[in-house]
Formats: sequence, structure tokens, C-alpha cells
Amino acid sequence: MTITVDIEIEDEAWTKAAEDAEALVWRAAQAVLDAHEDIEGQGIVILLTNDDTVQGLNRDFRQKDYATNVLSFPSPPNPEGQIGDIALAYGVCAREAEEQGKPLAHHLQHLVAHGVLHLLGYDHESDDEAEAMEALEREILAGLDVPDPYASDKEGR
Repeated sequence: MTITVDIEIEDEAWTKAAEDAEALVWRAAQAVLDAHEDIEGQGIVILLTNDDTVQGLNRDFRQKDYATNVLSFPSPPNPEGQIGDIALAYGVCAREAEEQGKPLAHHLQHLVAHGVLHLLGYDHESDDEAEAMEALEREILAGLDVPDPYASDKEGR
């Protein structure tokens, strides 16, 4: 089954910082979907937006009044087969990439893969869940030539 990935760029800062932002997002989402060929569903919408929009979504849907890097909203079963929506905050993502010393393109692809995995039911609430999800992220990102996003975390432990 083919799953469509619709990408909406609401904040032009994304394309100013990464001309190929849409292609980067599509490749990361598709890599996750390709690794899960048994997925039932029709589509995912990915919104590249700003911190204020993500803060509003986080406040309204999670009761957390701050901007975060990525939010995933899995869809309940629906006749259209929509899998869910993802929103990414430019300011938070750009700051994190700079603080972590990595290209924004790599951080964006990591967060898109992370968000799509959440839509597919993966989580990181327990250590075991986190290890499984991070291992899958590493594998998917390696296929996109993105270095291990958790490498510095391990060194700092």
C-alpha cells in the first residue's frame, strides 16, 4: 500500500536554512515507511512551522505551554486511513542543531524519522522502548547518510 507524505511549509525559515527541506523531510519519512512495509494507512501530513505554532499545539493538546522540537499526533482509525500529523518548530530545531554541532539537515531528518516512528506506535517511555526506538532510528538514518544522533549522548554518560 502506498502511503502519501504531504509536506506543508508554513515558516519560510525552513527553506531559507535548508533549500531542500521538503526533499529531506520526504526522504526521512519514506525511509521509515519503507522499513515498515506492513503498515496500513493512507497518509501523513508533516508541517514545518515556527515555535509559536508548535507551542500552541503543545499547550492545547498536551497541556505543556512551551515549544518543543517535534510533535506527533497519531490519528484514530478513520475512513480516510490517515496515519497522523507531525509538526516541527524551526527555532527549536535550529537551536538544537547548533548546540549539538550538527547540520540542521541531519537534525531535521532525525526528528522526522522520530516523529513518524511515534505515528507508527513506537515510544520511549521505558528504557527498553527507548533503546528499541533509538536503534531503529540509527538504522534508518544510516541509510540516509546521517550520523548516529545519539553518539554524543553516549559519550556524555
